[in-house]
Amino acid sequence: MIGLKAMMNIIDNSGAVLAECVHVLKFKTRHGHARVGDTVVCVVQRARPIPIITGPAGPQTASIQAPKVRKGEVRRAVVVRTKKEEVRPDGSIVRFDDNAAVLIDKKGEMIGTRIGGVVSADLRRRGWGKIASLAPKVI
Repeated sequence: MIGLKAMMNIIDNSGAVLAECVHVLKFKTRHGHARVGDTVVCVVQRARPIPIITGPAGPQTASIQAPKVRKGEVRRAVVVRTKKEEVRPDGSIVRFDDNAAVLIDKKGEMIGTRIGGVVSADLRRRGWGKIASLAPKVI
């Protein structure tokens, strides 16, 4: 479960590295904590630096590999891993080493194009099949 002020690793290639959860977009039955598959509002705390290329026209930013998000931006994210153990319907218990998320836009589409880490199989059950299909490993 992820509550307010929880730090999450961002595992897509959007340019963000670390984000802090500031609001959980939840159902009324939950108590302010996000589980795998829930949407949260987060602030990007650390992002990859933007490369600057100097050329004859002066300094320019590289548009090919430029990150899509910057430090301090407020974005939505889908939780894909949690430290808190979760019991599945078959009785098995799943726990990960860290909290991780994937950034999405307001339409619910991923900002990045790749995912660089393990995600929970519960994403497919909760309507995030595209994230589960792009991940290199689903547990």
